[in-house]
This record gives sequence, C-alpha cells and structure tokens, in this order.
Amino acid sequence: MTPDRVVPFAKPVTRAATAAPAISVVRLMLTDFRGYTRARLTVEAGMVVLVGPNGAGKTNLLEALSFLAPGKGLRRAKLSEIDRRGGGAWALAATVAGSAGEFDIGTGRDADSESGERRHLRIDGVPVKSQQELSERLAVAWLTPQMDRLFADAASGRRRFLDRLVTGFDPGHWSRLLAYERAMRERARLLREGTADPSWLKALEEIMAENGVALAAARLEAVARLAAACAEAPGPFPRAGLAIEGAVERWLGSMPALAAEEAFRMALHDSRGLDRDSGVTQTGPHRSDLLVRHLGTGEAAGLCSTGEQKALLIAIVLAYARLLALRRGRAPVLLLDEVTAHLDAARRSALFQALRVLGAQCWLAGTDAALFAEIKGQAQLFAVADAALAPA
Repeated sequence: MTPDRVVPFAKPVTRAATAAPAISVVRLMLTDFRGYTRARLTVEAGMVVLVGPNGAGKTNLLEALSFLAPGKGLRRAKLSEIDRRGGGAWALAATVAGSAGEFDIGTGRDADSESGERRHLRIDGVPVKSQQELSERLAVAWLTPQMDRLFADAASGRRRFLDRLVTGFDPGHWSRLLAYERAMRERARLLREGTADPSWLKALEEIMAENGVALAAARLEAVARLAAACAEAPGPFPRAGLAIEGAVERWLGSMPALAAEEAFRMALHDSRGLDRDSGVTQTGPHRSDLLVRHLGTGEAAGLCSTGEQKALLIAIVLAYARLLALRRGRAPVLLLDEVTAHLDAARRSALFQALRVLGAQCWLAGTDAALFAEIKGQAQLFAVADAALAPA
C-alpha cells in the first residue's frame, strides 16, 4: 500500500451458493494511522488474506477495520497512541456495500476535543453523535492472538467479547452499556467525595438498575442462542457450552424484570458504605462472567490446551456469524488475525469451508502464506511489507 495509490483486486471470488447476504468493506482509506501515512485499498466481498512478516502492518489494517464498530478497536489503545509518529490525528474512511447499496463511514481521533481522546464519526458525510449508528449499519467481530488466553484471564475480557457479540444482535446494547458505566462512575465519585445528595444517588442507582437489568437480559438471550448454535455445530471444531454467571442474571432467572430492577436498586442502596470504602461497586452486570466449557471433554475452557481454546473461540465466532446472518439478514465482517497458527490441516480446511458457506467478508492475516494455499484463487491475497501492500 503506497501513498495515494489504489491497490485493487480484480480476480473473481468464488462464493458458495448457500451464502447469506454479505456486507463488505469495499474501499478503505487511511491517514496517519499507525505506520500508514496516506493509503487507499479496494477489495471485493469474500475472503481477504494479508500475508507478511511480523511488524509489516497487517494487524494495523485489521485494527483500522475494527473502528467501523463502536468502541476502542481491537487493541483497545488510547486514540492518541494510534497517530502515526510525526503525523497528525489519525483518520479513516470506508465504503461499505450491502444488499441495500453502499454507504460511507468516516471516523478518527478528534484532536480538538477537550481530552483529545474522543473520536468523530460521519456516515455518508453527516456527523453522527452516537456510535450505536455503526452497530445499526454493520457488525464487526474479531479474534486476535491477544485473545488466546481469553478463557484463562480476567472476566473483564470475556465480558467485552460477549458484549461485542450481543451488540451485533441488539445495537441498543452498546448505548445501554455506556449509560450504565457512566452512572456507575458518577455514583462512585459521589460516594468517594462523601457529599452526595441522596436524591442524586437514588437517580443514578435507578439508571444503573434499569440499564443493568436490560444488559443482563440481552446477554442471557444471546448466550442461550449461542449455546444452542454451538452445541449443534457440525465439523471438527469443538462444541462449546456457554453460560453467564452473575447476580443480576440470577435474579432474572427467578423473578420478572421489574422485580429484578427493584432487587438491584435495593442492593445498590444497601451497599453504599461498602462500595465507598472499597472503591468498587460490588453488585451488577459489570461483575458477571461468561463461562465456557468444552462439551466433548467437559473441561472448563480455561483448562484446555492453547489449541483447543483457540478452536473453541473460532467455534463461538462462527456460530455467532451464522446466527447474525439469520437474525439480521446479513453476516458480520470478520477480522481473524493469525487464527490458522494453532489449527491442524483438517481444522484449517473446515474454517475456510465455513467461511465460504457463510459468505461473510472475512479478513485473515498471517505470517505463513502456505497456510492459505487451499484458498488461493478463491480469496483476495495481499503481500504486506513495511506498511505497503501488493496483490499476491
């Protein structure tokens, strides 16, 4: 990828006749993004493969694509850390194509904001206030090498992973999550300062209860759907059992939603002193955990081998993509970084076949071109070196 040069791909891409309607990023333009100064790329629907050595810029491209979804991107970096060294505030623009036609997304770091850590967003040239608009237009999901220990590390990573999937099913989930977290932070500040107006605390706790129960309900529904899809999934990937554990989820399992909201409000009221002293809100969906186990062996996912954990993650993401295609009529854009590294030949072949049948646009990145030999001629292949791309 070179400055002001369009890198096209003109080969025909074979897609399965059973593929769901796809939504695809067909043009991507970057400015001062990581190692890229100014660059443009054009692709087609289907699989896109980026091959090159470590540090070549493959993951940077996937990170750029991840900003077509709400949030902080797949690396969760500070926005200012993404700026190219010696450059200005980063920006990207993408044209997305689907069954209803094309639309444009523009986003980047707003250097003029008070913190310099906000990002602006435009859709078809019109400023958009809420990132929820992105979720309403398309869904993006990713797997990265940093997620290889997702099942063994802290619950916060599993919650973020789950909430990303839930937002694909329910775009409003993202806004409710932000509202809940804002209210929780403000309540914590008031408790810490010790000068809180009880009526203001009560109002914040009502916001937390209403949004918290809605978050838990959406997670429960998504996990139930994913669990069913994973348990029935064919092929060599392991069947995954999924559940979610948390106080609010338990309340929803034993009482109506309004009663669960009241129980949550009471728990927040009663724990004010403890929350003030500990600096942590003790109860709420921010402490829930996604539980995953290997149905074939019965083992918790965190106790499985690295290869099996990776296979379980892939199985969950594929199940999610199939469900989303059925529920919303279009498959998500998938970003898979080094996913083939821990897969044997049978599972690599099964992954490629699943992606063909799904029909989703999938961006795969890896260091070993031989691992993608099976899909040469079916995928769009690019060689990446020193933040430059060339069709391979």
